[in-house]
Amino acid sequence: MILERGVVRTLEPSLPKASALAIAGERVAGGVGTHEDALPSPDRVDLGGRCVLPGLNDAHVHFPTWALARREVRLEGVRSVDEATGRVREALGSVREGAWLRGRGWRSGEWSVQPTKEALDEVTGEIPTALLAQDSHSLWLNSAALARANGDLDVDGGVVERDERGDPTGVLREESCWQFRNRFIEISDEEHLSAMREGLRVAASRGVTGVHDKDGWIGAVRFWQELEGDGALTLRVWQSVPHEQLDSLEELGLRSGFGTGLLRLGYLKAFMDGTLGSQTARMLDGSGVQITSRDELAEILRRAAPASWPVAVHAIGDLANREALDAFEETRDEWGPLGLRHRIEHAQLLAPEDIGRFGSLGIAASVQFSHAPSDRDLADRFWAGKTGGAYAFRSLLDSGAVLANGSDAPIEELDPLAGLVAGVLRTIDERPAWHPEQALKVEEAIHATCVTPAWLAYDEHRRGKLIPGYLADLVVLDRDPFAIPAGELPDVQVVSTMVGGRWTHNPPPWD
Repeated sequence: MILERGVVRTLEPSLPKASALAIAGERVAGGVGTHEDALPSPDRVDLGGRCVLPGLNDAHVHFPTWALARREVRLEGVRSVDEATGRVREALGSVREGAWLRGRGWRSGEWSVQPTKEALDEVTGEIPTALLAQDSHSLWLNSAALARANGDLDVDGGVVERDERGDPTGVLREESCWQFRNRFIEISDEEHLSAMREGLRVAASRGVTGVHDKDGWIGAVRFWQELEGDGALTLRVWQSVPHEQLDSLEELGLRSGFGTGLLRLGYLKAFMDGTLGSQTARMLDGSGVQITSRDELAEILRRAAPASWPVAVHAIGDLANREALDAFEETRDEWGPLGLRHRIEHAQLLAPEDIGRFGSLGIAASVQFSHAPSDRDLADRFWAGKTGGAYAFRSLLDSGAVLANGSDAPIEELDPLAGLVAGVLRTIDERPAWHPEQALKVEEAIHATCVTPAWLAYDEHRRGKLIPGYLADLVVLDRDPFAIPAGELPDVQVVSTMVGGRWTHNPPPWD
């Protein structure tokens, strides 16, 4: 196959631009150049001036959770308890008898009245209801849902909000939230798989050819395997595993990289703290929730190194990030010689003196461009006076850090082009850019979305560029994002997507 008469952005510095691309089987063949140089082929695709990029990657997504969330009550943007319960009321008719009503997306930081079980009870009655916050670190439950736990709510690393009488208000945070969800909210395998199949179609329509999946529970791996076996897996998965499963991995002899061309076990996952939205981010002022201590993370790193497991650690607050960096520095002699590509997820608020440590230690900053404009109001409220070090993408890149971009879907939408817009413009609405000094250039944002995720997955020799011998994972766009004013980036559209030489969305010819 030859794609010709367009613009091919290879992301290879020695040949950054071409007008044609030859594909043989699942790989780019030797005919990259002008269309006159392309290899002979009966299958020629006229790009009609469109742009071809290496496939877009999401370096931080909770894919099965995102897929399910697309079918749940959506509470993004609600401004009060009454507005949230109004959306819940509208969804009651679709709940099967005996089933849970599930929703997500609320943010109560600026609500005048905070969520309670009583507010949900008035609407839901005896239907067990669980509403996950937008940051996935808080859960709002009604009384019928709370009753399932029979009072067993307090766990290490968790927060159970209580009223003046000491009774649960209905809001659980951090480990209490996650353990309740895992223990009591039942979702069938059939529902998971159906949602993921639908989600794969949506991802392909948005140019996604690879993800770093953060849903590391064992069921997620099993679902991915079933989808691959059915031929339905249309992107490449670099799968996380909770660090608590390291003993089991060692017993089985499993290491990072185990798997197939589409699905591989990738890295261990740990949490230092909570989130901005739930006000559980661990801060230098002493606030927040500690989930993993510096010493505990250092021990995880020491145990992971002999089996060559890179570690991705969630850190939001400035203290959480500092202690994560401290643990990486303390153990560098053990993992550094092995070439492990560790990463901090989010790195949302950094003390100025810690920004340069990412590059000097060789720790990647796995960030989410879309979080900056989405979180700006909360950050200005809760981190007043510190936001110069928040979502500091430009400062990180200039200091020598490796920058990877993801969505954190379902917290934000799985949409890499929307992430590019957020990284470059630092706004998603009519307001001026938020901290525009931290904005990225288009080519930098694209590099963080195409090249770095492949590097983090030890795939830099076969993915992330469109040069001979690399996998033919690509996206066709309706215009060239390198050649238009930044203000036109929101108008760029995905035309078609290919993974391994196979069209996964909207094969040509195109109108």
